[in-house]
Amino acid sequence: MIYSHEVEMMCPVAQGVNHGAAPIPEEAKWVKAKEIKDISGFTHGIGWCAPQQGTCKLSLNIKEGIIQEALVETIGCSGMTHSAAMAAEILPGRTLLEALNTDLVCDAINTAMRELFLQIVYGRSQSAFSEDGLAIGAGLEDLGKGLRSQVGTMYGTLKKGPRYLEMAEGYVTGIALNEEDEIIGYQFISFGKMMDFIKNGDDANTALEKAKGQYGRVADAVKIIDPRKE
Repeated sequence: MIYSHEVEMMCPVAQGVNHGAAPIPEEAKWVKAKEIKDISGFTHGIGWCAPQQGTCKLSLNIKEGIIQEALVETIGCSGMTHSAAMAAEILPGRTLLEALNTDLVCDAINTAMRELFLQIVYGRSQSAFSEDGLAIGAGLEDLGKGLRSQVGTMYGTLKKGPRYLEMAEGYVTGIALNEEDEIIGYQFISFGKMMDFIKNGDDANTALEKAKGQYGRVADAVKIIDPRKE
């Protein structure tokens, strides 16, 4: 340790009060985090790339500083999907600090890792007050049945109005309109369910029909339009 001459010439003064780190909530315990291994929890982070053409939602389940589970969801950039595949392979088994200083291939994923790190080391995890935290597999539960990300894709113009393209329920096939051409509901296909039906032996047309659903006052519609054609 090298000290400047000015510091060397100072007289020693004892440090007084030192309470250490403030406790943060972790998995229903109050923890004074001093090292990476003191950090546990399940939480999410959102990141974006420099040109802001894509974004990533990163979910990590961390036990005693080590990442046990990673869910990487991206939207808006085709290259990000390949980066996400690599990140999902890189992250499990790394400490929280290693992950923060590892190239996760894509700016958006790296930024998500930074934002997630900030949340969890300040005790803002989703499992802060859950005893023993969340089981490994909680990330998959975030996806729901069919294991697909919940995506909303909407488009609108001043001249022609809004078009619903995809909702959490699935791929929108029809928009229900009333007499004033206002949206009162929509029809959709759940891709996750459809693929499960096909894998279980149904032909494509049968699976398509079984995976259809609707939301809102579709039965009261004056007309139903295809959002991708009309």
